[in-house]
Amino acid sequence: MATRRTLLACAIALSAQLALAGGAHADQLADIRKKGEIVFGVLGTDEPNSFIDPKTRELVGYEVDLAKAVAKKIGVKPVFRQMSVAARIPELQQGHVDVLAATLTHNKERESQVDFALTHFVTGSKVMVRAAGGVTALPQLAGKKVVTVRGGTQETNIRAAVPTATIVTFENTQQAFQALQQGKGIAYVNDESSLLADYGKLGPGAKNFTILPNSIGVESIALGLRKGEKSLKAVVDATLRELETSGAANALFNKWYGPGTRPNMTKRTFSIHTDKI
Repeated sequence: MATRRTLLACAIALSAQLALAGGAHADQLADIRKKGEIVFGVLGTDEPNSFIDPKTRELVGYEVDLAKAVAKKIGVKPVFRQMSVAARIPELQQGHVDVLAATLTHNKERESQVDFALTHFVTGSKVMVRAAGGVTALPQLAGKKVVTVRGGTQETNIRAAVPTATIVTFENTQQAFQALQQGKGIAYVNDESSLLADYGKLGPGAKNFTILPNSIGVESIALGLRKGEKSLKAVVDATLRELETSGAANALFNKWYGPGTRPNMTKRTFSIHTDKI
């Protein structure tokens, strides 16, 4: 009888713990509204997604504008916390930020770690090389130094594409791009949109660099959320859908990526409609 009572007590306690855990997940959106703010994790060094405007010293960019739209939808103040590429998912999982707006690639491996909102950008990993190095194709990078950002999918992609290349990683894109310019590597790997933005910064010096034509991976970029935060994800996805159907999403693409910008892309080749890859 005592054993039966003990088992019953344990079952009740476990049920209570599970109920509390479920409630904690269900209440994140309510907690955000109660706080009056939503905290976004951003890179802050990845033009044009999130970077510091040199004139105003304010954080701006494509993903910053998306984050502000989400905050407006919820009715709270957006707060931005800058972090490194490698720190993104740990910072989200530990509850230091509510949402990642940090050029986060949606892939199968990460689906076990975080939930993803609708894909808001599609690009590919590409390679920028020093013209003097004579590299015109990926296989020629074998045995050579290649720089990229630590912890990003680009690092994984280049290791798979050229296993014998010597990969040198840096904390952010600015450091990696600077390393290429300083000759610390013959090539630099990043997503194509960021490479185009960096290329646009070179001015007359652009003649000393070239971007190889072949992609080494497709990148579906999305906002990241903690696992199981269904109510928050629903609001984020609804915001993105509204931006798409109203034409605002295309306007934001043109503002940050379109003709006349540093990436200077001619048109958008994707739409915001799915969280599947």
